[in-house]
Amino acid sequence: MTDLASLSFEELSAFVTGTLNEKPFRARQLFNWVHQRGVTDFAQMTDLSKALRERLTATASIGKVEKDLEQKSVDGTIKFRFRTHDGKLIESVYMPSPDRKTLCVSTQVGCAMGCTFCMTATLGLKRHLTPSEIVGQVHAVNLELKKLGEKAERPLTNLVFMGMGEPLHNFENVKTALGILRHEQGPNFSSRHITVSTVGLVPMIERFAVETDVKLAISLNASNDETRSQVMPVNKRWKIADLLDAVRKFPVKMGRRVTFEYVLMQGVNDSDQNAHELAALLRGLPVKVNLIQYNDNPGLGFHSTVDNRAEAFRAILERSEVPAFIRANRGRDIAAACGQLANVDAAP
Repeated sequence: MTDLASLSFEELSAFVTGTLNEKPFRARQLFNWVHQRGVTDFAQMTDLSKALRERLTATASIGKVEKDLEQKSVDGTIKFRFRTHDGKLIESVYMPSPDRKTLCVSTQVGCAMGCTFCMTATLGLKRHLTPSEIVGQVHAVNLELKKLGEKAERPLTNLVFMGMGEPLHNFENVKTALGILRHEQGPNFSSRHITVSTVGLVPMIERFAVETDVKLAISLNASNDETRSQVMPVNKRWKIADLLDAVRKFPVKMGRRVTFEYVLMQGVNDSDQNAHELAALLRGLPVKVNLIQYNDNPGLGFHSTVDNRAEAFRAILERSEVPAFIRANRGRDIAAACGQLANVDAAP
């Protein structure tokens, strides 16, 4: 059966006019039901004829994820665990603040990148998520927020693809999901309100720059190749110089500045020397740096940089005219912070 929720608007239009032999406006109706209202049952699509609904039920499906668990942090963060059709478990993190309501979205079950400080990496890669499973996290959380009293049709305002998995390793499905999320007949997110993060798959950064128009964040996490190769195996294939070359080619338009994420790990990458090395790498580039104090994960052997060391690191970057900010960690008490997402009881 065709999963309509995984189809771009153009693909859905072709299905409606070709397979179903219906008028083009039916595609707009279907897309709106699925991606603006979050409906997953054809029977609820009341402006479609009964005959068409029956044909859709016989020939198509609407992929979704089912809520399996919800955990609330003392800081207002909510971690949702979702179950896919084949029993896999993924996590999404809702982070409210006074000026925005952000969802951290997963793109894979597990991850193949092997970053040594990240709990998700301990799972290995189970499989890619489909477009409907990626977008389905957004629809499901919007519905949960409306149950909590949110009045907006789409309560979420911002999306960050920084959950489980490497988005650019699942590029085609992520690209389709981005098109759905940005479509005016669907959720209609602004490109400025979506950020996709990568560990640094250089060839895919080049494709991402050309084929999408949302923002990019790159997990750097070291100021030299020796350290980065130790904590991020991807660096053995694409060195920091390769990564920076891709950034120099990245089109900076409409506020599409690249963000570097730098997880501060005590005694690993947080010295003054590391800060000066990082400043020398980034000086003159139209980028900013988000400094993230490591969230302790049992058994991985890393520890968080203390507050005054993090501030000293940030100050060195600022004095070198590299914009840098210490990002507040959210949801630590429920293992929902950066690098903590992992389902140890996920289906094999």
